[in-house]
Amino acid sequence: MPEGTDLSLMQVGLAGAFSAVPTTAIMAPGERIKVLLQTQGHGGTAVKYAGPVDCVKQLVRAEGIGSLFRGSGATLMRDAAGSLAYFSVYEGIKRSLTPENGQLSPFAVLTGGGFAGVCNWALAIPFDTVKSRIQAGSAPGGLISVGRTMIAEEGIGALFKGAGPAMLRAFPANAACFLGMEVSKSALDKLF
Repeated sequence: MPEGTDLSLMQVGLAGAFSAVPTTAIMAPGERIKVLLQTQGHGGTAVKYAGPVDCVKQLVRAEGIGSLFRGSGATLMRDAAGSLAYFSVYEGIKRSLTPENGQLSPFAVLTGGGFAGVCNWALAIPFDTVKSRIQAGSAPGGLISVGRTMIAEEGIGALFKGAGPAMLRAFPANAACFLGMEVSKSALDKLF
């Protein structure tokens, strides 16, 4: 692509979606461990793990190293769908609120970042909820079978558990995230 040519919003979104592939490979084991530690002792179950290291040791010993990656498909779907929305919404709003002179305003960054976070979680929450059930071991199967079972047994609302707090956090957290990124980028551009 020639220098100075902007990517289309679809290209930005697809780049975001594809970024989920390497991040999932790195994040999935941590997500699994986090979910197991968060759900142990809940609903009358015993506390099984003394901490993250103990959790890894027990999982690998009992189920093999592959068990650390349980729920990776759901993690990938969550992050790919969410990142597609996240990056394309941010870029679209930022472009639409940036004047012809190209002077990016804090308002454009905060608005774009906030709405990007909301759109990310609007798409990602159902995948995240299913992912957590798979990783906790409370639902056997994969993304589609666990999702279908959840809907059949609990209704469509089961896919959106935790959406309220996620949405309350999404706007301010992501507005701040993008503001920090743009300020840092601007400072680095001046240095180099």
